[in-house]
Amino acid sequence: MYTPYEIIKTKRDGAELSDDQLRYFIKGYSKGEISDYQASALLMAIFFRGMNDREVTSLTRAMIETGQVIDLSDISGCKADKHSTGGVGDKISLLLAPLAAACGVKIPMVSGRGLGHTGGTIDKLESIPGFRTALSISEYKDILKRVGLVMSAQSEDIAPADKKLYALRDVTATVDSIPLITASIMSKKLAEGIDALVLDVKVGNGAFMKNPEDARSLAKKMVDVGRMFGKKVTAFLTDMNQPLGNEIGNWREVVEAVKLLKSECDVHDVEELTLHLTSEIVRLCFGISSGEARDMVQRKLKDGSGYEKFREMVAAQGGDISFIDNLQRYPQPKVILEIRSKESGYVKSINTYRVGMAAVKLGAGRIKLTDCIDPVVGIRIEKKVGDFVRTGDLIGFIYGNDQERSSAAYAEVESSFEISSEKPGKRDIVLEGIYSE
Repeated sequence: MYTPYEIIKTKRDGAELSDDQLRYFIKGYSKGEISDYQASALLMAIFFRGMNDREVTSLTRAMIETGQVIDLSDISGCKADKHSTGGVGDKISLLLAPLAAACGVKIPMVSGRGLGHTGGTIDKLESIPGFRTALSISEYKDILKRVGLVMSAQSEDIAPADKKLYALRDVTATVDSIPLITASIMSKKLAEGIDALVLDVKVGNGAFMKNPEDARSLAKKMVDVGRMFGKKVTAFLTDMNQPLGNEIGNWREVVEAVKLLKSECDVHDVEELTLHLTSEIVRLCFGISSGEARDMVQRKLKDGSGYEKFREMVAAQGGDISFIDNLQRYPQPKVILEIRSKESGYVKSINTYRVGMAAVKLGAGRIKLTDCIDPVVGIRIEKKVGDFVRTGDLIGFIYGNDQERSSAAYAEVESSFEISSEKPGKRDIVLEGIYSE
């Protein structure tokens, strides 16, 4: 018989944990037999001591085993999903899922909430009045059959240990650990019953992985775990050295995604990353070339099929479609502050982490586990890296519901911009790909 103390001490001292030790601890924590403070101690030990490949695979399997793997064998077609390691302004899932579904791929997406300075897809979806993300497995499967996609929060049936650990990591400064990120992401995704998976591994000053080496290590580890479970997996390293798109904040990101699906705005980085990731899902599922897949996705974006799928999903999950069709119906923020450049020159860099934390402090994310999200608040970035600005030019907006919070966010975002006399070089949004095939 193991004890939590023994397992924590083993990892604290840098030794390997056996499959049985990990299964015992994870099962015990998911059942409430092991306390939050003991789980926090193990998370911190893993954070500092790391895990080898066998331990990561065992941890992933142990987390899956606390729930059930959804059986989607009665639903025809290729089932696929996408996951991002978290970024600022990252609303890609809101576009990718309906576009892939419009192409004929079934998308059973289980998403997370905001983590640290990054936003969460579930928080964004729940900003739509009436939208339900807490679905039973039977509801989840029914919507997938009828619509071709479903976007759900983790239920108690899907890797419940990860749901508890995910929330605990957010408040114990153990988020950016490669073994913990790998097990967290892959346990959820492998429990969905999918055939293929595309991973968006963010790298840069607004990502959990600050440098390409760590991002590559995480990507390879997740691809390897997916391969061991017999899945088609591709991971892309993508740039997060500035916010993705212009809008940051839950409802504000929904608005940007909807406008892109309706071809009502031009947000190049969001559109390019969406096309790249969605095309890879289509390629993996249908066995066609990357070029053919991209052409198919672009057609579905231009002809409005992706937007219609998004509307269909919102309606199926209880959302009020009138807010999607008329975005101006939504409540407006009480405080709007303009941010203007203090000098002339090129935007050399944006401290994306600080921008993300400014959004959290506004109320768009959580500082404590019990914090409530304010869906209205957010930030708009008007100038991106490489853009030229003159003194007094508008570089952003703060949208808040509290003057003190808004003023603090204003100072944070304003100081996040670095202006230079020299124009910085262009940086691709997709840096490299790692493939299981």
